[in-house]
Amino acid sequence: MPADVRERLEREDVVGDYEARPRYQRNDYLGWIARAKRPQTREKRISQMVEELRDGGVYMKMRHDPSAKR
Repeated sequence: MPADVRERLEREDVVGDYEARPRYQRNDYLGWIARAKRPQTREKRISQMVEELRDGGVYMKMRHDPSAKR
């Protein structure tokens, strides 16, 4: 995990929420953030991830049922 993403998760106190997500979601978030070409886009994507982790029930702007088996 990139240091800036880890630092943000820690600062926002959502590391546990991140780690509770299925592996495919964690990988999707990190890949999506890494593909950002501009720093502003990267920051926007990190912010969206943090917001979704904090809110729960949302993954990439889609409803997410954390109890559903995959």
